[in-house]
Amino acid sequence: MKIGIVTRNENSWSSTQLREALARRNIPHVCFSFPQLIARVGFKPHLNIGNISITEELDALIIRPVGRGSLEEIVFRMDILYRLQRLGLYVINPPEAIEHCVDKYDLLAILEDNDIPVPRTAVTENVDEALKAFNELGGDVVVKPIFGSRGIGSTRVRDPEIAATVFKAITFYHGVIYLQQFVHHGFSDIRAFVVGDRVVAAMRRVANTWKTNYSQGARPLPMELDRTLEEMAVKSASLIECKIAGVDILESSRGPLFVEVNSQPGWRGLQSVTKVSIADEIVRFIISELKK
Repeated sequence: MKIGIVTRNENSWSSTQLREALARRNIPHVCFSFPQLIARVGFKPHLNIGNISITEELDALIIRPVGRGSLEEIVFRMDILYRLQRLGLYVINPPEAIEHCVDKYDLLAILEDNDIPVPRTAVTENVDEALKAFNELGGDVVVKPIFGSRGIGSTRVRDPEIAATVFKAITFYHGVIYLQQFVHHGFSDIRAFVVGDRVVAAMRRVANTWKTNYSQGARPLPMELDRTLEEMAVKSASLIECKIAGVDILESSRGPLFVEVNSQPGWRGLQSVTKVSIADEIVRFIISELKK
């Protein structure tokens, strides 16, 4: 058995945790980034990195962040993952799950279609419609990039004139206006880490502002999810076949609201407040999947 890890930096914290978990089981691995790959059509090997044929020498491929890139680069990277999957390689997370998770509108629509509670959200390319939605959502919204993570680019807007300026700027650069009703959540949220069909660990993230991302300074606190929240977190990930997922939940006056399913979650903050080795759980799950 040999495992590949697609990562921009094999010495990053999460990638190092995975490498160490594989080494503890004497499972050889190789790390590489997408730009190092070459794909072939009409002759072989179909995909390789250096002298390693991906489909012939690897049993599974773990995808750490796909990374930033141009539209062509991102589409090509996803094409690679789809082809590897078609050729029989176990890819985790599957490319379809990655695509669903990266698109905030698509993800929330799927969750709502399956009775998972989500925040009131409006998405449009039209400034006038966005301004109407701004008022429908109470004049207090969070404007987010439809593609993005870690809270980067998210802005709280409470003034209609500022809202109009922001919406016009987004459309000027051919962006999509994604606005979500601001949910009063006490400067904290919940991250549930799903592996397979269970939550292996969870934490409460507490911040000094409404942004509760660990990467932006939020403080992790240990917590145990109640059974209902755990089942809903697992369901949220399973709806899009996301095998390893960071599920983000806001606690509101109308109950829990599911905001995001992250298909390439880091877990450094969570690991600091749980005794569970998350990397070991991931590797154990992959091994069990390969044995099926």
